[in-house]
Amino acid sequence: MDHGVLETVDARTKLAGSNRMEILLFSLGTQEIFGINVFKVREVSRAPFITKAPNMPEGVEGLISLRGNVIPVLALAKIMGVALPGEPLGSSMMVTEYSKRTLGFLVHEVDRIIRVEWDKVRAPDNVTSGGHHFITAITELQDGKLVSILDVETILASTFGEAVVGQIQPLGYGEEVTIFYVDDSAVARKKIAETLDKLGVRHKHALNGFEAWTRLEGMANHAQQRGVSLSEELNLILVDAEMPEMDGYVLTRNIKSDARFEGIPVVMHSSLSSEANRAMGKSVGVDSYVAKFDADVLAETLRPLLVRTQRD
Repeated sequence: MDHGVLETVDARTKLAGSNRMEILLFSLGTQEIFGINVFKVREVSRAPFITKAPNMPEGVEGLISLRGNVIPVLALAKIMGVALPGEPLGSSMMVTEYSKRTLGFLVHEVDRIIRVEWDKVRAPDNVTSGGHHFITAITELQDGKLVSILDVETILASTFGEAVVGQIQPLGYGEEVTIFYVDDSAVARKKIAETLDKLGVRHKHALNGFEAWTRLEGMANHAQQRGVSLSEELNLILVDAEMPEMDGYVLTRNIKSDARFEGIPVVMHSSLSSEANRAMGKSVGVDSYVAKFDADVLAETLRPLLVRTQRD
């Protein structure tokens, strides 16, 4: 078991608000370099014996028992369409924990952890790899090589199906409520929009933290010019934690340190569901933290904050 590569993860909460992240680099048997946020990786090991099971989704190689828990193991090369026929699917396994699921990811080789500035991370405009829709961002190493950062929420949704947004009791005054949300994952944005539609509230969105801050500043300036409080027009801001260009921690800190946003609660909505990440959110002033993705939990987290803003 390779504990060394991840042994200092708990000490990394100080990255909150620094607009930096740490990613674990790995390969899938091609020339391309991939990365995943260290906070989503619980441990790294050699690929264990995997028990085949019937009726597994495409790309799920089987099941393993890990300290009393049975978890599915996904062959990333197969899911992302870069596996060569007859080639082994990977000799290493990353155990990931996100969106309240524990999964094993088979990969060819785990390299090292690097620290990157979020403002050096870009959305993947023209990605040419086979699994391009599984890539949420691109960054560059010092030697000029590109790293494709995985959109693990899309991998989860494409393998096991998207989370179902069930019946949600609408707010009786939803048409008076406006929520601004930001998320770089297309799957997450779709599910957030479905949830907000069922709550009956109006909503606007952005694709990353920098775009969100630009738009929010514009809204604040516009309200200021008209002599009204922005809180009369915007009732809540919902932010993702990990985003290209500006992460949710820096975005939240910007909002909370700007008097024009006074009275507008900020909720962090993240697939990073550990206590460490909750603590990171609290350190920059979020009013609530909710793990992705459970529409009922999201709706019930938003509801009392929206009631409070209406009363105010």
